[in-house]
Amino acid sequence: MTPAGLTLDSLTIGYRHRRTRTTVAADLNAVAHRGALTTLIGPNGAGKSTLLRTICGLQKPFSGAVLLADGTDTTRMRPARIARRIATVGTQVIDPGRLTAREVAELGRTPYVGVTGRLSEHDRARADWALSAVRAQSLADRAFHDLSDGEGQRVLAARALAQDPELLVLDEPTSHLDAPSRVEFLDLVTTLARDHDITVLVSSHELELAMRLSDSLWLLAPDGTLHSGTPSEVAESGAVATAFDRGRLRFDAARFVFDVEPRPPTE
Repeated sequence: MTPAGLTLDSLTIGYRHRRTRTTVAADLNAVAHRGALTTLIGPNGAGKSTLLRTICGLQKPFSGAVLLADGTDTTRMRPARIARRIATVGTQVIDPGRLTAREVAELGRTPYVGVTGRLSEHDRARADWALSAVRAQSLADRAFHDLSDGEGQRVLAARALAQDPELLVLDEPTSHLDAPSRVEFLDLVTTLARDHDITVLVSSHELELAMRLSDSLWLLAPDGTLHSGTPSEVAESGAVATAFDRGRLRFDAARFVFDVEPRPPTE
């Protein structure tokens, strides 16, 4: 197994409203490995977004730590330092105006530019390298707003990769894509993880696809329990069925698919 790139150490997460604290999940312990794709799944409302925001240093945990490969706790890092070590791709549809795909990718170098905001030749080279890594170099001179959803997501992945991060966090990156593009994009981030020794954590509702393409799964259950392991281990534990079975929908742990039970015969 490759070394740990991200470790949750007795992490308790939640949110604050004035003087009230609401705990979403407590005492979370899990590892995501370098060079591997870890997918975070769970029912709506389980706290996946809260967990991702905590991992990325966007909100403070109630207790515990989020540790990078060298033991640095992201919850104690300054934003400028986080921007150099963690890159994100979200669900939001962005409007970069008249920027080209290359210029959007170059935005990933923002944490490295000086007070002038000017890109060096090295910065431009890293952006071009990132476009090539996500197979989007042919899109470089096209206006970003003219790209398809799938093309746009590849360019946003290039922007994140241009940051030279050690941890890449993607929150529902395939939500606006059609089925073939979802497979292509998740296969792409798996390749990025392995080829560039990056820790990749993806939040996804594409459960069957996640089970087939991920190296590891984190399942955040409605009761705040975090189950982690290989897809087979998590499936065989019964955690997926417990979290997602409802009505006539049943998860088949052997085939990694959901089946719909037939309706009972009417009398």
